[in-house]
Amino acid sequence: MIYVGTCGYAYRDWVGAFYPPATRSAEMLPFYATRFSAVEIDSSYYGVPERRSVASMDARTPAAFRFSVKAPATVTHPPEVGTRVHDDAVRLMDALVPLRESGKLACVLAQFPNAFGATPANEEYLARVVEAFENVPVVVEFRRREWQSARALALLREVGAGYCNADMPAYETLLAPSSDATGPIGYVRLHGRNAKTWWTGTNVTRYEYEYTPEELLPWSDRVAEVEAQTQQTFVFFNNHARGRAANNAQMFESLLEERYGDAAEEVLVRAPGGMPDQPSLPGMA
Repeated sequence: MIYVGTCGYAYRDWVGAFYPPATRSAEMLPFYATRFSAVEIDSSYYGVPERRSVASMDARTPAAFRFSVKAPATVTHPPEVGTRVHDDAVRLMDALVPLRESGKLACVLAQFPNAFGATPANEEYLARVVEAFENVPVVVEFRRREWQSARALALLREVGAGYCNADMPAYETLLAPSSDATGPIGYVRLHGRNAKTWWTGTNVTRYEYEYTPEELLPWSDRVAEVEAQTQQTFVFFNNHARGRAANNAQMFESLLEERYGDAAEEVLVRAPGGMPDQPSLPGMA
């Protein structure tokens, strides 16, 4: 089964571009859930959310909706090699109880930085991070191509973690396009190809990019390859500036429909729709 969505949803610059005009913050997630079947929560990277905030997200989405939650930077960006896993891992586990109980938690995404090289010490630390999220599926995203190896894939299988395939600018040190899977959860993140600001931009300008259908078409085949190896595959767009991620995610769903043809209904998870008790928003069909 393939779920398509975006990295984050609560962007003010999406109002008018994706959300109807005058959409309030509290209305964003229910509206989003009428368009997509899953979302990646990235705000948790900057700080562990309160359990009541997670419970609110749970309450504002349908039962079939799925969440991926990004691990805090304090966990994936240790100050030095050999340090213990930050207590924020335990705090996040506690905060995610509402999603775990409702069955909406797809996984925790552990995104390691470009400086995190493929060393024995870092391999050990990675294993400890996965262990810290015991009983919760973990997917690992690397930012250095040296991790894109048979050894790294074997390590992820050994520790019980999934592998994140990624689309990035074509720097030789960054990940190349791939269709790998190391467990029951497949994962793809599309960051855009803005090479000009990748190393110097902010968390907005770095991902300011809009894919064309021609650029996404090869990814429909790669995602199909990942889906064939997994039970659930998640595809998230991170080029979030001005609603481009939402536009490209919808475009990609159409490409997957064409790729699978009559089988699309069995493979592609559709948006489950809004909650019955949610008021309609201006512009909602």
